[in-house]
Amino acid sequence: MAEPYLEVHQSRARAPSDYENLLGDALEASFAAGIHELAGIAAKMNQDCVPAPDGRSWSAELLAAELKRLGT
Repeated sequence: MAEPYLEVHQSRARAPSDYENLLGDALEASFAAGIHELAGIAAKMNQDCVPAPDGRSWSAELLAAELKRLGT
């Protein structure tokens, strides 16, 4: 019997896009800075010039919608 193993990206259908990687990096930077609320993360993303969809500024609502869209 073969030994079980963990495939790290077993639920991923494709590699993340550059945009998705950028958002992931921005989230990690926010968490590392102790920022955990959507409004604070959105403010940091605006401060760090992370591009938002359609050139808008990040808001808590936009961030929540974008994370939901990417998670489905």
